[in-house]
Amino acid sequence: MNSATPAPGDKPDVIVVGGGIGGLSSAFALAREGLRVRVLERAPEFGEVGAGIQIAPNCTRILDEYGLLDEAKELGVLPESMVMRDALDSSELTRLDLRDLERRYGFPYMVIHRSDLHGIFLRACQRAGVELLTDQTVIDYEHTDGGARILLANGGTEEAPVIIAADGLHSVARRKLVGDDVVSSDYVAYRAAVPIDKVRDNGIAEEDVTVYVGPRCHFVQYALRGGDMFNQVAVFESPKAVAGKDDWGTPDELDAAFAATCDTVRKGIPLMWRDRWWQMLDRNPIETWVHGRIALLGDAAHPPLQYMAQGAIMAIEDGWVFARHVARQATARGGAPDWDAVLASYEAVRVEHCRRVQSTARAWGELWHLDGEKRLQRNGIMRERNARDYGFTDWVYGPTALAPDEEPPMFTPIPLSSARLEDLEEMDVQGEPVDTDAESADATALAGGAPQ
Repeated sequence: MNSATPAPGDKPDVIVVGGGIGGLSSAFALAREGLRVRVLERAPEFGEVGAGIQIAPNCTRILDEYGLLDEAKELGVLPESMVMRDALDSSELTRLDLRDLERRYGFPYMVIHRSDLHGIFLRACQRAGVELLTDQTVIDYEHTDGGARILLANGGTEEAPVIIAADGLHSVARRKLVGDDVVSSDYVAYRAAVPIDKVRDNGIAEEDVTVYVGPRCHFVQYALRGGDMFNQVAVFESPKAVAGKDDWGTPDELDAAFAATCDTVRKGIPLMWRDRWWQMLDRNPIETWVHGRIALLGDAAHPPLQYMAQGAIMAIEDGWVFARHVARQATARGGAPDWDAVLASYEAVRVEHCRRVQSTARAWGELWHLDGEKRLQRNGIMRERNARDYGFTDWVYGPTALAPDEEPPMFTPIPLSSARLEDLEEMDVQGEPVDTDAESADATALAGGAPQ
């Protein structure tokens, strides 16, 4: 169903391909700047698939600027802490005090159902007059003298001065303009959002975001929708994928991957949706997102693994940055923006930040899934961390940069070897700390959040 139909011959200023969170948030950001924006969605209606999503202060800051934060708060949950535990014995490793984190960054850390966040942006676009067209399957892109052209599966075409490809991991524009392949991590995610009453006897922490990290697996839990629902994510390495088989990540592998974990995790596994699962894929970072007047955005430009919970946030930031540069160029020119300058400014600042997130997300996955001696070293370092140490989060949770010189410095990683194995002892179930000679703790596993 089409939410809006353009007038005959009416040419938009910007076409956005893809009606997910990245596409709609970008369309809304540009409409706020007075641009005529048209969104093309291939599905019969606008919607999102999935369960919970985490939005950190670098995103809630933008929601507040858009006037959407109060609506998000009504639909989401503001957890008290983010807690990391060992998946085998459930002992606490480290935590972030999310109330103190809000004081530091000025905006809250929130969890919300993905469809609720998508609905917030869909309604915002409708109010802003964005043209929302469904059943629009884009099959090709062309450059024109004055912008770019889209070819549709139904034989039609669409033109605009600028086209933003926000069509996700398997982007048509990415395939045509870059031509690279997705990268498999050999890990798979199962999800479930269930009524809270189904899990209250499972030893859950309703007020926290909890991630249990274990050998080649982890498990995430947090409440949704005012605490009425509970979100769970089970992620594990698939032996079939490692062996090169096509049919991988199946429910039998799910059960086997978590058989040795603690009671709370094992009790959650039977509740996972077993008719669908998500292979954890990303792409290698690229330097060029802009090709003529066609710009990649969101997962089309920088699909990450989920370990930092920044995928959707980066897409929302992309649109905010793009719109801010539109406003700057329009002001400087006294009217229509200099599109080439806008696109150059967008690419100049976003590429490096998103490369950092993509690379760090891969490293987080390796860190969380350690086994044997390295697992003990990781645990020892994490237990030494102060809950209000933000050395590993400032680079990502602070204000979104608009120029390369505004991008904050990265954290300094702490090597596992700084925790001498001979000094480490297993933490007991009461949570007594272990001895370690590490001068500071490895907060990297919480920098950027638990995976979705």
